[in-house]
Parts: sequence; structure tokens; C-alpha cells
Amino acid sequence: MRRPARLLTLLALPALLVLAWWAVSGGSFYLPSPDRVGRAFVETWFSERLVVDVLPSVGRLLAGYAMAALLGVGLGVPIGLSPRLRATLEPVLEFFRAVPPPVLVPLIMLLAGIDTFMKVLVIVSGCVWPILLNTVEGVRALDEVLSDTCRMYGVRGPSRLRRFVLRGASPQIMTGLRQALSIGIILMVISEMFASSSGLGFTIVLFQRQFQITEMWSGILLLGLIGLGLSVLFRRLERRVLSWYYGSGAARA
Repeated sequence: MRRPARLLTLLALPALLVLAWWAVSGGSFYLPSPDRVGRAFVETWFSERLVVDVLPSVGRLLAGYAMAALLGVGLGVPIGLSPRLRATLEPVLEFFRAVPPPVLVPLIMLLAGIDTFMKVLVIVSGCVWPILLNTVEGVRALDEVLSDTCRMYGVRGPSRLRRFVLRGASPQIMTGLRQALSIGIILMVISEMFASSSGLGFTIVLFQRQFQITEMWSGILLLGLIGLGLSVLFRRLERRVLSWYYGSGAARA
């Protein structure tokens, strides 16, 4: 009985939002009804655009996200472990973190060109900061008593890094990864609005310029569904990785 009730609760708000959308659309050209958007969604995205625009966009998003995760964790761990290194780099990190990633797009285009690598680099430039900073804070917050215990029992080198540092900081690292995922979707769209001939961002802007409003709304709907799907997948991964943190039943949730 709990699962049907939970499913009903999850579907209630989306259903109410669709009904409200239907009520306010009123045949407007700029706000088409949900049934028109649904038909345009099927006709537009269940076609060659799935291969030409959607899959390459998602691929660039995942590539940039993975690179940002490697950079953020790889740099965050030594910075978090070394107070001297952290004190030296903190002003520089705070400066670059404060620069909005979209502002860097023209600069990245000049340095990296306008190909796929540029779009991936734009995603990396924004996603790396929440991962890096959360990793630093997670490593800084490690229990000193546990650190001394590891030292006393001779847990050093890669074993200490894997069993104590990364495991202890993993809740904070996962928080940074979750924040970076939403940033990555935004930057995926922004990177495709500049000097691009394919991708979700390019296609949605193209629909807007050609006054294909219903198709434009279908692209926005697709972006929301992609974000929802990735969020659900990440949540399941997070519950498995942090099953020791949430409790024994987390991996089955």
C-alpha cells in the first residue's frame, strides 16, 4: 500500500501543473496547450534530431561532468589535506569561482575553437567549482581522532586515501557532484548557443527565431525530462555510494 500511495503523491503535483497549464494556455500562440506540445514533442524529438541533437548534447554533458569530477576531486583532496597549500590557493580559487562561467564562453572559444572540445570545456569550467570546493571542505572536516587512529595502525598511502580520506569526505563530495549536475545542464545549453550548428541549445534557439513556438516548448520540456532523469539516476547512485552514511536500507531505496 505504501508504494501506490507514494507514486500517487509524486504524480499529484505534475498533474496539477499540467491542468493549470491547460487552463491558462487558452489557445495562445506563445503558450500552446499541453496536447499540442506533446504532439510536437513526439514529432520533433522521436526523429533524426534524437541522433543529431539530443545524443551529442548528452554526450558532451557527461564528458564535461566526468572531467570536472576528476579535476575537482583530484585537486580538492591535496588542497584539503594541506593547510599551507589551502592558504596559498584560496584567494585564487575564490576569484575564479566568482567569475560566472557564461562570461568565459567567448574566451574559451578564442582559446579552444568552436568544436566539441570547446563545449565540453565550458561545462568543465562551471562544474568543477562546486565539486572542488565541497571536496576541500569535506577533507578539512575529517575527524582528527580517526586520522590519528589510522596513523597508529599504520594505515598510510593509497589505503589511507581510499579508506579514510575519500570515504570520510564522500558525503560532501556527493553534494558537490549533485550541485554540478544542474550547472552542467545549464552550461550544455549555453555552450550550444554560440557558434554551433547542432545540439539542444542551438535547436531551441533556432525554433524561437523561426517562431516555431510549440517546437521550442517541446525542447524546453525535453531539457526538463533529461534533468529529471539524470537527477533520479544520481540519487540512486548516491544512495548506494553512501549506504554506510544513510543506513543499511539506503542501497535498496
